[in-house]
Amino acid sequence: MLYRLSDHLALKTRWRPYRPRPGERVLVLRTTAVFPPGHPSTRLCLDLLKEVLATGPLPPRRLLDVGCGSGVLLLAAAAAGLGPAVGVDLSRRAVLMSRENARENGLAAAVHLVRGSTECLRGPFALILANLPLPVQLAKVAELSRLASPDGCLILSGFKDSQEDELLASYREAGWSLRRRLTREEWAIELPPDRSFTWVGWWLEPA
Repeated sequence: MLYRLSDHLALKTRWRPYRPRPGERVLVLRTTAVFPPGHPSTRLCLDLLKEVLATGPLPPRRLLDVGCGSGVLLLAAAAAGLGPAVGVDLSRRAVLMSRENARENGLAAAVHLVRGSTECLRGPFALILANLPLPVQLAKVAELSRLASPDGCLILSGFKDSQEDELLASYREAGWSLRRRLTREEWAIELPPDRSFTWVGWWLEPA
């Protein structure tokens, strides 16, 4: 995987050969099997993060990555200048890998990693990223709303277009509006159980 977040920042997996452009910083990442960097939902979160960054110079923003996994989204945002940045994951292995990726990319001081659930955190966070399966997303609507600052935004993915109606209704009821919706197709030999090949990413902001 190679992903260029900006003219000066790119992300790649360890096995991907790449010669950086002059002045370009490249994050080299170890990955996990759950929503790896090349997965459509991870790409959607990165695409939306790129759009947030493109809105103009941003002041430091307290950032949260829920279910940080190997730290792809967390470290991309921290390297882009957003932060202080907090990553939380239930998996000990995920937290250790995120910490290792942060250390190897010189970002250990820019991120704080927590093993546990969001219930152990106190907000507010100006930007929350959550690339999580639909059942977890549905369970986290009230919790992410609690942690978000009044003028904050959410970047969400991990679900298909056939699954989004209930989740969007829950967020609208919680006082959020959909600013941007992106989709990515995933090729598969057989029709998935959810009967869709289309992953969805959202940028939500307070209504």
